[in-house]
Amino acid sequence: MKQKSVAVVGAAETTRMGKIPDVSVIGLHADAALNAMKDAGLKPSDIDGVATAGISPVELAHYLGITPTYADGTSVGGCSFMLHVRHAAAAINEGLAKTILITHGESGRSRVGAGGFGRAPSSLMGQFEMPYGVTSPPTMFTVPVLRYMKTYGVTEEDLANVAVVQREWAALNPRASFKDPITVNDVLNSPMIAWPFRMLMCCLVTDGGGALILTSAERAKDFPQKPVYILGTGESVETPMVSQMEDFTSSKAFRVSGKKAFDEAGIKHSDVDHLMIYDAFAHLPLYGLEDLGFVKPGEAKDFINERNTAIGGKLPLNTNGGGLSYMHSGMYGMYALQESVRQMRGIAPAQVKDAKISVAHGVGGMFAASGTVVFTNEA
Repeated sequence: MKQKSVAVVGAAETTRMGKIPDVSVIGLHADAALNAMKDAGLKPSDIDGVATAGISPVELAHYLGITPTYADGTSVGGCSFMLHVRHAAAAINEGLAKTILITHGESGRSRVGAGGFGRAPSSLMGQFEMPYGVTSPPTMFTVPVLRYMKTYGVTEEDLANVAVVQREWAALNPRASFKDPITVNDVLNSPMIAWPFRMLMCCLVTDGGGALILTSAERAKDFPQKPVYILGTGESVETPMVSQMEDFTSSKAFRVSGKKAFDEAGIKHSDVDHLMIYDAFAHLPLYGLEDLGFVKPGEAKDFINERNTAIGGKLPLNTNGGGLSYMHSGMYGMYALQESVRQMRGIAPAQVKDAKISVAHGVGGMFAASGTVVFTNEA
C-alpha cells in the first residue's frame, strides 16, 4: 500500500454505549454509521463502499440505502475491522470505490437481535476441542496462557496488574464502563472464571458499536475533520483451534501482521507514540508487546510493571481503558481503531501529548487471526 494515500475522514461510536436494551444489532450498525457520516459531513448517497462483520454487507447496504461498488464481509473475529481498513485502503488505491464505510455493532449484553457464534459439531473445533471442555473464550485462552506463564515466570499478579493499569486510563474516559480504581488484590479477589483468569482479568460484555469512513488522501483535505492517514497495514491468520498454535507463548499471526504493517509504514518501534492492543483478556497486551517487537519474549510483564504503558509512561497503551474497562461488545477491534483515530485527531479524553503515530493491533478468535494498522496525523 502507498503510504498516506488513504485517510480516515469520519469516525464515531454509537450514541449510547454499554447497556442499550432498546436497539437491535442492525440498529447499532446504523447508529454508528450515521454518526460517522455526520462527523464527515456526508449522507448515505455519498458512500460507494461498505465493509462490516457480524452482519452481511448486503444487509448493511440495504438498511442504509447504499448501492456500493465495493463490499467486504470479511469476518475473522474481533480484528475483522483492522482487515476492513486494510482492504478498503487497497480498494480506494485501486479505484474500486471512493468513499468506504466500515461498521460495527453488537448487542453483546442485551442480545437484541443478536446472532450466535455456535461451532458446528462437524467443525475442527467441534470435533477436536469442544468434547474436551474447550468451549468458550475463557477456557480456550487458558490453553496458551498457562504455557506462557510457566515459560516466562509470569504470575497471577502480573496479569492482574495489566487490568489495574488499564483501569487508570479508563478513569480519564467519561464513556468508560468502569472508572473506579482497582488494585492487584481487587483483581485477585474477584471471582474465578477459569484458571488463571479472575473476573477482572476478563473483558466486559457490552452493547455498542462504531464506524469509520475512508477516502483518498487527496480528497481528505476537503472534509471537516482533521484527516488521519494510514501509514501501514498488516494481516494474517493461523489456526481455528487454539490447541494447534505453532507456539503457545507467541502468536504467529501477530508476528506476521505486525511486521508487515511496520515494514510498510517504514517506522521503528521508537517512532510509535501511542499503542492499542486488543485486550479481551489480561494476557493479550503481554503477547502483543512481545510479538510486535516492542520488547523481547518474556519481558512484557516487567515492561508493564515498570509503568511504561501507564499514564506518563513512554508507551501509552490502551488509553481508552481497553476491553477490560472501556467497552467490549464481542468484537473489540473497532473500539481500538476509534481510540487511535481520536489520539491522532488530538481529541481523546486521555490525549497523549504531541502523538504523531498510533498503532492499533487486533486479535480474532483465540489467536486465530490478526490485523495491524499504523496511523499518522502528518500528511
